[in-house]
Amino acid sequence: MSMSDPIADMLTRIRNAQMVEKKEVNVPASNLKSAIASVMQEEGYIKSFSVDGIAASKTLNIKLKYYDNKSVIEKLKRISKPSLRVYVSSSQMPSVMNGLGIVIVSTPKGVMTGQTAYEQNIGGEVLCSVY
Repeated sequence: MSMSDPIADMLTRIRNAQMVEKKEVNVPASNLKSAIASVMQEEGYIKSFSVDGIAASKTLNIKLKYYDNKSVIEKLKRISKPSLRVYVSSSQMPSVMNGLGIVIVSTPKGVMTGQTAYEQNIGGEVLCSVY
């Protein structure tokens, strides 16, 4: 069965795993999901991630991060959806919680935070917000 929005599925799996305080979550892997996980790791929202498996059955193993028995990620929100794509220029880059959170943006130079895209003067598709 094909999935209509694999990014939303990944975010939902992370959200659900955090609600039951799991230490890690497995998600079907793709290059875009790996790039999103990489940005989340760089920004300190997850401990680590790894891609396991071979060829078509690769999985992305994400180790979740907690602080004082509370999840570091308070909210994950999908912004650009298959039914409604959201593209922004660098000057229109949204901020999350007045800079306390991040937006993850897919640009021609790769997946990065909104702040990095703004500094490099690059626009792109706003994938999700994390705080």
